[in-house]
Amino acid sequence: MEEISIGEVARRTGVAASALRYYEDAGLLPAPRRVSGRRRYDADVLRRVEVLRCAQQAGFTLAEIRTLFHGFGADTPLGERWNALAHAKLRELDALIARAARMKQAILAGMECGCVRLDDCVLVASP
Repeated sequence: MEEISIGEVARRTGVAASALRYYEDAGLLPAPRRVSGRRRYDADVLRRVEVLRCAQQAGFTLAEIRTLFHGFGADTPLGERWNALAHAKLRELDALIARAARMKQAILAGMECGCVRLDDCVLVASP
């Protein structure tokens, strides 16, 4: 199997070598073999980094990505793992979207406020 340096992994994936070392320390990438103290990754690490980046772009936290990689039985297909985590992430996103919509309405209402004094403002609830 082809072995590649950390610099080559960085070049091929667009992920900085420092980030690759961080992902390794965080348990997201397997510890590579060392040759004369230098990391030598199996070529399958390229696919793992792409899955990691895709999960990050979808909003998954590093802890959630760690669960994606290590929180299921070894025989559980990646698609099943993804779906299990995706359902929870979609609920989280729906709540975030609803909160953002409420924030937008509050900001728009405030922009229409023509009150001169805070005591007269209908946006502020009375104690």
